Amino acid sequence: MSANIRTATFFGGVVPSSETELHLAYGIGCGLGSAGFVVQHGGYNGLMEQAARGAAERGGEVVAVSLAGMAWGEFNPYVGASVHLATMGERLHRFLDGADVVIAMGGGVGTLHELTAALWYAGNIRPVPVWLCGPTALRLAAFLRAERWLFETPTRPLSFLTEIADLPTFTSTLTALNSVSTARSVR
Repeated sequence: MSANIRTATFFGGVVPSSETELHLAYGIGCGLGSAGFVVQHGGYNGLMEQAARGAAERGGEVVAVSLAGMAWGEFNPYVGASVHLATMGERLHRFLDGADVVIAMGGGVGTLHELTAALWYAGNIRPVPVWLCGPTALRLAAFLRAERWLFETPTRPLSFLTEIADLPTFTSTLTALNSVSTARSVR
């Protein structure tokens, strides 16, 4: 991806936990598309499809990132391009290395795998912003904190992590990220 193109990685499941989360995923996609982000995700249905629909309706590009040789079904109709990689490691690096923000909602074990990879990456490699969005992701964060799977130390700050309950909070957080990005590009 070009240095001028901002990329948002979206992790969300194919079986949404509620209509509320479907609407939130769509609103997230709308915000990202309007802000000019390329949205990359697995390319399938459920929350991914709603985020893709929102992004595409606002002029954003949607890229599916999948594994070569896997027959997981057709991509959703809002995917404009796809990348098929040989290994899960390559797939995760594609999602994380160039991302300007990682957004995670609820999902199954695949989404959990992607999210935990993003949390480790942001805490150890590069502090890419990781936004946990919606009730399911917030319940997971509370559980991880309570069970001490997720905690902050002086050498492993969690300043990259933001918990977002609803669309107005997402919108204001995205506006703040855009302001920081704009200020950096002006320098």
